[in-house]
Amino acid sequence: MARGLEFGLDTFGDVTLGADGEPLSQAQVLRDVVAEAELADRLGLDFFGVGEHHRHEFAISAPEVVLAAIAGRTERIHLGSAVTVLSSDDPVRVHQRFATLDGLSGGRAEVILGRGSFIESFPLFGYRLDQYQELFDEKLALFSALLPQEPVTWEGALRPPLAGQEVFPKVEHGPLRTWIGVGGSPESVVRAAQYGLPLVLAIIGGSPARFAPLAELYRKALAQFGHDPQPVAVHSPGIIAETDEEALETLWPHYEVIMNRIGRERGWGAVTRAHFEGEAGPNGALYAGSPETVARKIASAVRAIGAERFDLKYSNGTLPHEAMLRTIELYATRVVPRVRELLAESGGADRADAAAAS
Repeated sequence: MARGLEFGLDTFGDVTLGADGEPLSQAQVLRDVVAEAELADRLGLDFFGVGEHHRHEFAISAPEVVLAAIAGRTERIHLGSAVTVLSSDDPVRVHQRFATLDGLSGGRAEVILGRGSFIESFPLFGYRLDQYQELFDEKLALFSALLPQEPVTWEGALRPPLAGQEVFPKVEHGPLRTWIGVGGSPESVVRAAQYGLPLVLAIIGGSPARFAPLAELYRKALAQFGHDPQPVAVHSPGIIAETDEEALETLWPHYEVIMNRIGRERGWGAVTRAHFEGEAGPNGALYAGSPETVARKIASAVRAIGAERFDLKYSNGTLPHEAMLRTIELYATRVVPRVRELLAESGGADRADAAAAS
């Protein structure tokens, strides 16, 4: 059951630049992520998510450890992954780790399961890339079987079976809140609906409106599978500053570096300033601008998709810690209240809350 319209933050623990212009150590980045989460909690945001990666550009490879550190220094904010790469992990261990986090945090743990956008974890942990889809399908089936917290009997092709085995610790007020993160294929959203799990749409390029049919497909599939309505969340990158110009000028050099680095690996052309500004425009997936600009864009996305949560991915390549702290502050104190005003004016908040409660 959704809790009404929520606002969260996501980070991958991107390795950032220090005051001297040099990359910080991954250890310092981890400490900075904890400080960023503390600020988000103090400012009343609903969710803080950390991604799992196994690359030199990112400091977070063990999300649950980072989240446990955050749990000890926060009071109310919900804590989760964004995402946990289930294909190259063991579902039983993932459930155990997040159940442990839930106990330590007083019931604030969530997990977002996905296939991830990088493949380094597969050779690192001894998994075959030619079983990419099969691994995720089978492991998701097992994870779903764990959620009722009853003795599990299960058998698959890629993992030893379970025969009436229990998994500990138990989630105190279970089941564990579990989402499926998808990049935008119809097959992925139907899979989430099959298990009756909430959906996170990772919208990192193009117009959010083009994802509206996927959200509708998900809701129809839920009903066809006989499940209750579930929330839909949006995850998108962004930066907030006092003016649109300041936001774009601050972000561009860091955005250019990370996009071109990934692009070279994947055979993309070099990112252009025109493309960057297009993504930051009204019909793009980059929420970069003043509080008013970003609020209007978020409100538009929430209306188009009927989203019950918006998660701003506030880390962007080598963007410095101080700029991210400023984004978090403006997001919580000026953007979120303004989004609520805009949705109330248009009736969007009522529709989102009605969808969440139905």
